[in-house]
Amino acid sequence: MDPIPKLPLVFLITTLLFLTTFLGLSESNSDQVAQLLSLQARSKSGVIRLDDHSLSRFLTSVKTPRPYWVLIFFDAAKLHDKHELHLKELRSEFALVASSFIENNEDPSSSSHAKLFFCDIEFQDSQHSFAQFGVNSLPHIRLIGPNHSLKESQQMDQGDFSRLGESMSEFIESKTKLVVGPIQRPPMLSKKQIMFATIGWLIWLPFIGKKIISGKTLLHDPRIWLSGAVFIYFFSVSGAMHNIIRKMPMFMVDRNDPSKLIFFYQGSGMQLGTEGFTVGFLYTIVGLLLAFLTRVLVTVRNVKVQRIVMIIALLVSFWAVKKVVYLDNWKTGYGVHAFWPSSWN
Repeated sequence: MDPIPKLPLVFLITTLLFLTTFLGLSESNSDQVAQLLSLQARSKSGVIRLDDHSLSRFLTSVKTPRPYWVLIFFDAAKLHDKHELHLKELRSEFALVASSFIENNEDPSSSSHAKLFFCDIEFQDSQHSFAQFGVNSLPHIRLIGPNHSLKESQQMDQGDFSRLGESMSEFIESKTKLVVGPIQRPPMLSKKQIMFATIGWLIWLPFIGKKIISGKTLLHDPRIWLSGAVFIYFFSVSGAMHNIIRKMPMFMVDRNDPSKLIFFYQGSGMQLGTEGFTVGFLYTIVGLLLAFLTRVLVTVRNVKVQRIVMIIALLVSFWAVKKVVYLDNWKTGYGVHAFWPSSWN
């Protein structure tokens, strides 16, 4: 009787071990995905709260390659009152991107379904995790790929936070090649609010029509138009739109002395709200004086009164413009001065 060849037996045993390991790994990965999907379904926004234990469970202790990406938002509730960090706003945008991704890819046939999970880590609960990632400043968002360790994860640039959810979506799509889809922002007014507003408008419509016909509305009051014109002028010259877009504070704390507040910042790179309002107030004074001289003072018949008021208005206007020029020189370092004819020197 011929002996049994050893090579096929060894090959069979090796194949069985490989299949067992592969099936066990696949089952483990499948279980991880199922658990993450369960945690995601429990979250209202779809963002999974991680701590030191769950971070190890879903990332560090799972063999690579993992069948999913993980995007982590590092948060600290005690810093939410620091408005310059915008943590609450960024956390809200992060949740909005998460819910949009889940809704846009809820179909199991989608190529991005269950391939990306949004998570957040709170500093108070997971200080060890912060240390593992080397996070020492906020805001901070980190993307961990299927083949990445914690040290190989990719950080979202600080400059990309300015566009909020759109920047996060672009960061995800550029790094993962997954499709986030359109960010579905909630409407400003709910259906119930729109319905109540429509009913209220229909009830008040006859009364409003009667007021318009009789000419007794606020739009017929010259004082309203005058106040509106002054407000628009002040809004235009004070840089208020700049402060709104950039979300600039009215003042800031002096880093060298926390007990002091800085209302005027020397340097052209930043403008505080107080600076803009001060310049706007000075320019508004000049504008109102000019309107007074051209619309009211000309109706006064006494020439002596006209001259006195004119001189006072010119002196006040000169003082206001001088203050604006001085502030600009101090802030930017550039000097503004008059150029006299050479024959005057």
